[in-house]
Amino acid sequence: MAYFMFCGHPMNIRRCVSFLIVCAISLFLAFVPTSFFGVYELTNEPILTLTQQRVIAIFVFTALMWILEVIPTWTTSVVAIVSILLTTSNKGLGFLMEKENVGMLTNYKDVMASFADPVIMLFLGGFVLAFAATKVGLDVQLARVLLKPFGKNPKTVLLGVLLVIGVFSMFMSNTATAAMMLTFLTPILLTLPADGGGRISLALAIPIAANIGGIGTPIGTPPNAIALGALQDAGYNITFVDWMIRMVPFVLVLLLIAWVILLKMFPFKAKTIELKIEAKPTKTTPFQKYVVWITFALTIILWVGESVFKINSNIVAMIPFAVFSATGILKARDLEHINWAVLWMVAGGFALGTALKQTGLADTLINNIPFDTWSPLVVMIVGGLICYFLSNFISNSAAANLVVPILVVVGTAMSGESGFESLGGLPAMIIGIAVAASVAMCLPVSTPPNALAASTGMITTKQMATVGIILGVVGLTLGYAMLILIGF
Repeated sequence: MAYFMFCGHPMNIRRCVSFLIVCAISLFLAFVPTSFFGVYELTNEPILTLTQQRVIAIFVFTALMWILEVIPTWTTSVVAIVSILLTTSNKGLGFLMEKENVGMLTNYKDVMASFADPVIMLFLGGFVLAFAATKVGLDVQLARVLLKPFGKNPKTVLLGVLLVIGVFSMFMSNTATAAMMLTFLTPILLTLPADGGGRISLALAIPIAANIGGIGTPIGTPPNAIALGALQDAGYNITFVDWMIRMVPFVLVLLLIAWVILLKMFPFKAKTIELKIEAKPTKTTPFQKYVVWITFALTIILWVGESVFKINSNIVAMIPFAVFSATGILKARDLEHINWAVLWMVAGGFALGTALKQTGLADTLINNIPFDTWSPLVVMIVGGLICYFLSNFISNSAAANLVVPILVVVGTAMSGESGFESLGGLPAMIIGIAVAASVAMCLPVSTPPNALAASTGMITTKQMATVGIILGVVGLTLGYAMLILIGF
């Protein structure tokens, strides 16, 4: 309760009240008779077990905490995991496990393994790779080289900014990429005519490209990792290159559409733009720079060539960690710069998925909800729209963590049906959620890159919302069309 000590502030009062309401709802769901949930056998006897009921209460608690942002999202995930361990696991509170109708228990090792899930390691490797690239100035050098071919024409410069940021966001945090490019471009933006649209176009291009670019690789953004982890648990082996083959072209098409939209809505008044990206001084040695360059290239090659080299992409992600640690590029204090909050946030979603399956709640839902009367296409579209709506107001990771476990249950029930499989099956349904989360960028609060761009004062919320809604609709339409037609 230390988090709520200063309840005199209006914001803290709101959080205190929200916290108490969420706890009251969750406790009610945890202790109400199981018949309350309306899940019955053919004999009209309640079949919901106590552990399943507890999972429902924990899921509702987690969802409300993520949506209301009463406490940090990663904190909510940790609380959810600990709650699952205490109330549903085979090593939890003994008196809770000895009750009648307790049902199937979760394996505590499987729940705790959520913190070190292979997909978590994949993301961790991506963070380490991006941090090392920034530390030795590789990101700046790449930006200078990649933007140079686009010359000084404002239209081609805008295209270059979109493409370069998009590529960077495939391998780096979209927030870090947006912050880096804003540092480079803000002085240039200030030189553009205030009454022209070019300043707005370039300022909007930064968050747009950062948000869209992350779709391109499994490590590009947390929703990708959440979707990939759920599909791997469901028995689908989607490699790094499988993802890129489908998603990189989709990203490029969406970036080109964004380019056309920005030029039409906010045309440039200036005739030329000169990009000057100054290299920042680094304290690393030439040897360390070469190590990062070589390791960066080797890691990408191994990821893309997974089917050739037969090395799992999750294992490849640990190579940069080992190399940079051994060569002194990554020091103990540098670990503080890794976004652990995102990793724990994703782990919470994996733990909820484990609890759904191991307590039998997933099977219970499958057997009691008449999915056969629902159109698979409607389920896919509604799931995507729900995630898109939520992602505009809460963390896209939180939105994906809420929707993915539910749709895995729904999709599993539909698997094998010709109508569902013809639409791409479970992979299309779950990866569609990752796409929906990433194209949600209507408001400054929707994503950190949006917030960074809005903080420049060069764009209004209305301008951001207009472009964001258009790209959201286009992105959802093209994304689901691609997943249905091409599949995984």
